Amino acid sequence: MTNPTPLPAAEHPIIPGFYPDPTICRVGDDYYLANSSFEYFPGAPIFHSRDLLSWKQIGNILDRRSQFLRNNWWHSGGIYGSTLRHHDGRFYFVTTNVGEAGQLIVTAEDPSGPWSDPVIVPGAAGIDPDLCWDESGQCYLTWKGFNDGNDGIFQARLDLETGEFKGEAYPVWQGLGLAAPEAPHLYRIGEYWYLMLAEGGTERGHTVTIARGERPEGPFEPCPDNPVFSHRSTAKPVQNTGHADLVQSPDGTWAAVYLAVRPGGFTPQFHVLGRETFLAGIEWVDGWPVFDEDRFQIPATDTAFTDDFTGVGLDQRWVAPGSEPEAVVVGHPDGGVALQEGAGPLCARIRDLRWGAEAVFSGSGRLGVLMDDRHVYGLNYAEGQVSAVVVIGGLRHELGSVPCPGEDVVLRIDAVDPRTEGASPVTIGPDDIVLSFDAGDGPRELGRFDGRYLSTEVTTGFTGRMLAVEAAGPGSRLQKVEYRPS
Repeated sequence: MTNPTPLPAAEHPIIPGFYPDPTICRVGDDYYLANSSFEYFPGAPIFHSRDLLSWKQIGNILDRRSQFLRNNWWHSGGIYGSTLRHHDGRFYFVTTNVGEAGQLIVTAEDPSGPWSDPVIVPGAAGIDPDLCWDESGQCYLTWKGFNDGNDGIFQARLDLETGEFKGEAYPVWQGLGLAAPEAPHLYRIGEYWYLMLAEGGTERGHTVTIARGERPEGPFEPCPDNPVFSHRSTAKPVQNTGHADLVQSPDGTWAAVYLAVRPGGFTPQFHVLGRETFLAGIEWVDGWPVFDEDRFQIPATDTAFTDDFTGVGLDQRWVAPGSEPEAVVVGHPDGGVALQEGAGPLCARIRDLRWGAEAVFSGSGRLGVLMDDRHVYGLNYAEGQVSAVVVIGGLRHELGSVPCPGEDVVLRIDAVDPRTEGASPVTIGPDDIVLSFDAGDGPRELGRFDGRYLSTEVTTGFTGRMLAVEAAGPGSRLQKVEYRPS
């Protein structure tokens, strides 16, 4: 059971696990939030809430290849930062498909889908696009641009039907001069237009900055208290705070969602779940937003699941890097699913710092925890043998195989507290990963490995740990997957 005691939002995410770059909008009493998803398909998970605290996934915005044109596994490519808005009775989602189509816009009447095929914006080279409308209905696209070496925050008036600009693009406020100004969001609030940015990079120096002006294109006056939000150079357990988006509640109060990480272990510390979605209150003081991290107490998120694949279609938690989940699994007449050899892994986001997961296979199969295809800890069951496999960069090491009689086996992975190093009481890594199996005669541990090598600080990139199942040859049948926080 999950802990029913409310948790402080300053230290606990409202959407835990690899759900970065949150963007939010409200329609009536309903809030909708979407995230970037990088190389994983379906892309751009979307959530619903009535209170900003408890969120339920209602779909994936980009669930067809005509929307998300990526057919290879490029770590941290694919779907980047986005903006979700509701205008004139319709939902709009604008995002970047890095390495393929560039900026794209899809729309829907119902946020759970279906979403339209994309309108491509060919003139907006860059990332992190935003949409905003003025009183006349004119749409403005604002984005982090890459233009012949002239990087910066750009804006253009946009024809939403064609994706073409109405006039030339122009630079707007470029922030404080910190590294990597990006993630612009433009708002009309009261008498001003506000332009909010992320600066400092999405690492420990991440910040939120803001400026305001009388017109959507500026000129903009920076807030005298910039940056308006950051955890940089603090000892707080949550770090890398930034990439915020504002929303107003029906009662007139304001809030912000933002990304952050929960690092652990010895310096420089290591975060393993990717960038997660957090919540803060907003107070307006002298016309400027002030972040109130202590406003909300959030319920503990129930992250546990059991999937025996007996329903119609796969649960929306399952995604695939550079492929489609439906290409990885097909139904099996004896129950569960058959895993297709050579199709790659089927993945679900790991959402807790301490957890255990097990998969029941017949014939053969693999269970792993991965950051990408070059950083994996896992178990391989094939030809009556079980082995633990470690992949770190260009190194692949397989521990000695252990006989596994019988047709069925339970492969298990646990993330546990790390061991201390030598005589020092200091724990070095964020956790240890324990690999074990049970062939019906009791559990047997095959290896325990340092969790640092499955952290963003080691692997690089923008994603987080994934639980992965995969074929280990012909005849791989997956009967069940269970995941539980510890």
